[in-house]
Amino acid sequence: MRDVVEIGLGKTAQRGYHLDDIAIVPSRRTRDVDDVSTGWQLDAYQFGIPCVGHPSDATMSPASAVRLGQLGGLGVLNVEGLWTRYENPTKVLEELAGLGEDARATKRLQEVYAEPIRPDLITERVRELRSGGGTVAVRVSPQHTLALAPVILDAGVDLLVIQGTIVSAEHVSTTDEPLNLKEFIADLDLPVIVGGCTDYKTALHLMRTGAAGVIIGIGGDEWSTTESVLGIRVPMATAIADAAAARRDYLDETGGRYVHLIADGDIRTSGDIAKALGCGADAVMLGEPLSLCAEAPAGGAWWHSAASHPSLPRGAFEVAGEPLGSMERLLFGPADEPDGQLNLFGGLRRAMAKCGYRDLKEFQKVGLVLDR
Repeated sequence: MRDVVEIGLGKTAQRGYHLDDIAIVPSRRTRDVDDVSTGWQLDAYQFGIPCVGHPSDATMSPASAVRLGQLGGLGVLNVEGLWTRYENPTKVLEELAGLGEDARATKRLQEVYAEPIRPDLITERVRELRSGGGTVAVRVSPQHTLALAPVILDAGVDLLVIQGTIVSAEHVSTTDEPLNLKEFIADLDLPVIVGGCTDYKTALHLMRTGAAGVIIGIGGDEWSTTESVLGIRVPMATAIADAAAARRDYLDETGGRYVHLIADGDIRTSGDIAKALGCGADAVMLGEPLSLCAEAPAGGAWWHSAASHPSLPRGAFEVAGEPLGSMERLLFGPADEPDGQLNLFGGLRRAMAKCGYRDLKEFQKVGLVLDR
């Protein structure tokens, strides 16, 4: 049973754990690092590393999404972002990268995102992604899915990501016709990834919509303000483990339908990636770490998609820092610092080898210890 703590008369809270609270326990076997595979497959699409690019304009342009695909990951472009509002957003991105410690950063984000979304640019950006030769994936919010889906689908994507801060399978509204995820997904002939979510019940219900993948977490990092604005924060180790339990039950319920879990939040180093996968995730969604590569379109600045919300922004603007190197170096090294921010997936391979596991599915069985 999960620890339940009484926080006052008649009110209890479940105890949760962050990735920083746990550590991996090696098994009796080790393995040569060259015999370890970090390959991952979602539906019919195969990837060399379990890495999904967080769909922030700070990190994902058509070019950087293609580059991530070339390196074995999955780049995801936000079709509600700057690349579908401006013919060429390069100057806007350069301005944002140069804001520095400007107190108006959030207001300026709101201003540049006030430009309307252009359907013709959605088509053009998907064409650019397709010309890169990899898997084409785009993100849309639940609120705009019904309006933008016809354009997205006509443009011809491989994967659709429906992502918000919190997404449920049962949205209730007395003013608008809510998105029925189960009906929407059933009518499509392409895989859909939905999220985020933070608990067992929501994960199970999202799996029952027919989603191929579920995003676990709210993209929480030191720049996310979702907790201070909404009071919502669920530690990632617990959120992933609970979702993995939901997946096990869903496997039994359906007789073997597997839904992939993508961890989004509190992931900064190769050790964080290893621990997220050890908790049961199939892949991780990287945001801020990718902002530190030379290909990042915002030149080292970072902001969440929700940071530009017109009335309730939920993310601070991070001032541009010095790039750590190319995207390839960030993902595969070599590293010249011992902090785990470079060679992210080389670090994952080494962790798997040290614990004796040959692939990601096996590595999900790794032992964990609570060390705080």
